[in-house]
Amino acid sequence: MIVNESSENYLETILILSKKLPVVRSVDIANELGFKKSSVSIAMKNLREKNHITVTDAGFIYLTDSGRQIAESTYERHEFFTDWLTRMGVPAETAAEDACRIEHVISQESFQAIKDFVNKAGS
Repeated sequence: MIVNESSENYLETILILSKKLPVVRSVDIANELGFKKSSVSIAMKNLREKNHITVTDAGFIYLTDSGRQIAESTYERHEFFTDWLTRMGVPAETAAEDACRIEHVISQESFQAIKDFVNKAGS
């Protein structure tokens, strides 16, 4: 499934917010990402058309199974690279920013190989 970086970021943000808030709305996403609500609304329309999210009449946003799968995969890569870079001495803020870039461009095969290598080296 091919998803662009922007969609991955939105889905990951919905996942993260859903762990902190009782419901997720467009305004919550806009506040979290520092985007205009109008930009978020366009993105939500696109994600809804691709069946990655559902939006209730009240404006509550929920991940579908496919949206959750993409979000969790992106979040796993983000957490892994942030942790790995931090353990190598990169300042936390820089590590998180770099992880955010890496998580979108690395293939699943390369990510799995790096993860296996790091886990084997750490045992």
